[in-house]
Amino acid sequence: MNKEQKSAVIEDLKEKVSKYDNFYLTDASSLNVADVNKLRRLCFERGVKYEVVKNTLLRKALEAHGEKYEKLFDLLHGETSVMFSESSNEPAKLISKFRKDNAKEKPLLKGAYVAADVFIGDDTLESLINLKSKEELIGEIIGILQSPAKNVISALLSGEKKLAGIVKTLSEREDKS
Repeated sequence: MNKEQKSAVIEDLKEKVSKYDNFYLTDASSLNVADVNKLRRLCFERGVKYEVVKNTLLRKALEAHGEKYEKLFDLLHGETSVMFSESSNEPAKLISKFRKDNAKEKPLLKGAYVAADVFIGDDTLESLINLKSKEELIGEIIGILQSPAKNVISALLSGEKKLAGIVKTLSEREDKS
């Protein structure tokens, strides 16, 4: 790879790192070609961009963004693949599903950068799976905000019948007196 090609790869990686708030660094070194193809297909189906990268080029792309990715530099050794995703937890779910479906221990999670937080090591995979995506959090907040309004409307609608009954009873009492 000549200098121009390396510069192009670095620029491409810088752009992807800027575009995606979430990316995972993995090691899929012991997977055979068929397994890597399965993994790539699963990534494609779930909207995750999977790319095998050279550590030095990825490091240069990360360094171009300042110090915010500094904690990931120590992970850039051996074979490294990057999973770029809009969702914070989709790559973690994908890795877990791939391992279960194929009875494999890889890909290993080296680390992840998720919405300004750094997760290091394969033991953080379960925590990443349980992270809620932005859409899930917004849905929960909307549900919480709507709940009191629904309760008030429900109480008013059920109270409407009670109130009508009370008014009717009071008016009948007044008519009798």
